[in-house]
Amino acid sequence: MISCKNLIKDYVEGDNVTHVLKKVSFEVKKGEFVAVMGPSGSGKSTIMNILGLLDEPTSGTYLLNDKDVSKLSDDQQADIRAEKIGFVFQSFNLLPRTTVLRNVMLPLTYLNLTVKDREERAKRALLSVGFPEDRWNNMSNQLSGGQIQRVAIARALVNDPSIILADEPTGNLDTKTGEIVLATFEKLNKEEGRTIVLITHEQDVANHADRIIHVRDGNII
Repeated sequence: MISCKNLIKDYVEGDNVTHVLKKVSFEVKKGEFVAVMGPSGSGKSTIMNILGLLDEPTSGTYLLNDKDVSKLSDDQQADIRAEKIGFVFQSFNLLPRTTVLRNVMLPLTYLNLTVKDREERAKRALLSVGFPEDRWNNMSNQLSGGQIQRVAIARALVNDPSIILADEPTGNLDTKTGEIVLATFEKLNKEEGRTIVLITHEQDVANHADRIIHVRDGNII
């Protein structure tokens, strides 16, 4: 599903060049649960941004379902982000004074769907992450951290993406709550066949994946 060959990412400020990724190559098969693990500053979040079409490599090739994404237009890349990729972030990024159901419906706003269809998709996504129905009309600022992250996962699923990209999804959670969130990812992978790429700096979090890609100083080690 994902094939990256010799990815290089440099950031240039004046005469200073920072080499963030140095000829990184790896593949992710359809239905895999892969963790990209490394310390802060290793380049792992840059990898996620490239996979999610939020950033472009300086050089190298990124094939998504055998398509070279660098050859796609901005609109085509935006369509892939909207339809094929679900994002889960450490900071949750939910609207605080908006209900759980409305937060999950948000990515569907610009699709040609009725309100009823958007609600049905949001409800299916919430059920798939085991979020209790009696809290669907609660405001997101009335939820615990673990509940908020499960809503964020449901929002990532609402477009039925083929890939879920999760950047430090347990970083703001206590250990017990983090385990519940990780169990949700495992269920989505094992029972629904979702392809998941999880970014983390913690070994115990990475151990939940089928395979770990270790990154240090911009290299896969």
